[in-house]
Amino acid sequence: MTGGASGLGLATAKMLQAKGAKVAILDLDPQRPSNDFKGPAFKADVADGAALEAAMKEVEGAVGAARICVHCAGIGTGRRIVGRDGPMPLADFAQVINVNLIGTFNVLRLAAAAMSRQEPVGGEERGVIVTTASIAAFDGQIGQAAYAASKGGVVSLTLPAARELARFGIRVLSIAPGLFDTALWTQLTEEQQKALTAGQPFPKRVGRPDEFALLCCHIVENPMLNGECIRLDAALRLG
Repeated sequence: MTGGASGLGLATAKMLQAKGAKVAILDLDPQRPSNDFKGPAFKADVADGAALEAAMKEVEGAVGAARICVHCAGIGTGRRIVGRDGPMPLADFAQVINVNLIGTFNVLRLAAAAMSRQEPVGGEERGVIVTTASIAAFDGQIGQAAYAASKGGVVSLTLPAARELARFGIRVLSIAPGLFDTALWTQLTEEQQKALTAGQPFPKRVGRPDEFALLCCHIVENPMLNGECIRLDAALRLG
């Protein structure tokens, strides 16, 4: 579980654990105050190949070989392509792509390699990998060029990865959440929050991390789900 010390990742880690899974979390700050997870936690930068590989070996030593990998780590900084100070610094765009897209591929490749070495469960499945996209992949807003591009890449990665890893009995899916109660959401003013949820058909409220976790658990339990990006956004379509 990457990005497991808070928000969507923490809720998913706790729900999987409650269902009997052995869970470990990876995070840049695994001991942050919001983390009340009762289990092993390791520090890792998902965009650093060598560091993540070492951290995943620690995870395997703590809870055993991976059968489930849920990847929630990412950043959501926003900046206009051309702002008051001129063009967006290329380094800012590259950082978002590096963490959100390259980091996702880094997690996927290492998790898939570890799963491919395991004996299949029930003679069929070796594991499932769930990545996190965003509705910004489809409805990117002003100031989200880097973020939308990175999440669009995550969506586009899902199907070819699922097709390629099918021979190992490994499923790959992505979830594209809409408005959810995470650290990014709490940084908005109450007025901004109301304006965003006003256009949401139903329910007209921000999503709860547990609702993201519920979908993750269903994906794990339903072997017919594969190669798909599932929007979890209460039918919200941003203009």
